[in-house]
Amino acid sequence: MRLIGNILWFILGGFVMGLTWWLTALFCAITIIGIPWAIAAFRIGTLSFWPFGYKVVDKPSGVVGSDFSALGNLIWAILFGWWLALGHLVSALLCAITIIGIPFALQHIKLAGLAFFPYGKEIVPTHARRPGVW
Repeated sequence: MRLIGNILWFILGGFVMGLTWWLTALFCAITIIGIPWAIAAFRIGTLSFWPFGYKVVDKPSGVVGSDFSALGNLIWAILFGWWLALGHLVSALLCAITIIGIPFALQHIKLAGLAFFPYGKEIVPTHARRPGVW
């Protein structure tokens, strides 16, 4: 089901939002100061291409650089996050018109939240096993 969801997602709008994230990342990468934001935007852009089968979780506290997450999120939200989130919210509304589009709308809402606060988050597969568990 993840494969079918991802293929439909990619065809019906995920490609556009993923490209938007990647173009934002390229814009950030033009300057040396923007490289940390570019790396995060490339990761989220890849998630925007294929979101089914992945979830966004908080990074564990105590991770190096976690103190700067709030400042990084604030700068990101002011410069880029608001219009990326707006794109995802508009897409979510369009997807939610039909019953079949509701799972896609939920993915857009997940990505809209991530568009505002990308720092301090980690993208992990939903089917990841715990260490030591077979």
